[in-house]
Amino acid sequence: AWSSGGNLNTARSGVAGAGTTTAGIVFAGKTPPNSYVGNTEFYDGSSWTEVNDMNTGRYEVGSATAGTQTASLAFGGGTSGPDNYYALCESFNGTNWTEVNDMNTGTPGRYGLGGAGTNTAALGFGGYFHPPGTRTSATEIWNGTNWTEVNDLNTGRTGIGGCGATNTAALAFGGSVPPNKSETELWNGTNWTELNDLNTARETQASIGISTSALCVGGYTTTFVGLTEEWNGASWTEVADLATARAYGVAGGGTTTSGFVAGGQTAPGSANVSALTEEWNKPSNVVKTLTD
Repeated sequence: AWSSGGNLNTARSGVAGAGTTTAGIVFAGKTPPNSYVGNTEFYDGSSWTEVNDMNTGRYEVGSATAGTQTASLAFGGGTSGPDNYYALCESFNGTNWTEVNDMNTGTPGRYGLGGAGTNTAALGFGGYFHPPGTRTSATEIWNGTNWTEVNDLNTGRTGIGGCGATNTAALAFGGSVPPNKSETELWNGTNWTELNDLNTARETQASIGISTSALCVGGYTTTFVGLTEEWNGASWTEVADLATARAYGVAGGGTTTSGFVAGGQTAPGSANVSALTEEWNKPSNVVKTLTD
């Protein structure tokens, strides 16, 4: 169910993204040895094209997973050093990135957080603060202008997966405290509720889909994995693996019937970043009734 797509122009880990297999977007990340970039690229189903960069390069940002090529949101993220974590939020209009109001939580910010929603109605949750080095459960909601703190996750963690079409219906899964977590939580617009766990605990995985129909792709367990699990609104089922195992912020977009994963890290060491794209296509079953 995974097939090869065109390579990114800039190989990197800690990327974020949104969109579809024929209109995808990837942004941010880290290139070897330790360069933090704001590179933004569009995907048309066969190749990637570089467009205007973010204002502040960084990696492991949160993103509005239901964003598009013409309307995306990036928030949080980090670079090197103990204090270089961000509460910055940038909005993309299809041509340029514009800095908008910062998130509230973090000193001075956080990275490795999950996201959901659109560029006018987003949710950011989890992540890592430094100092004091806390894996947080903090959740904030974006109304298109400002971030507001709302009820926390039940389990604070970094490298968390997240997806959702709006800021009133989101799914959070996996991540690390440490150890790696398998917990799945559902956001209903007010509170987080724990649901059935992933089959394989992991962190820094890609996230595709919405709160009732999602994919958890790749990630890091004790090694880099290509494991893919599908969420049907109640439980996770293992499905076809990625051809290339990877973790650390690989980007995903689309739905559980059609989506993509691009970039990431394939092995320990900053040199092992990837430009590879893989596309997900799930065959649909058609029921036909025989007649005389």
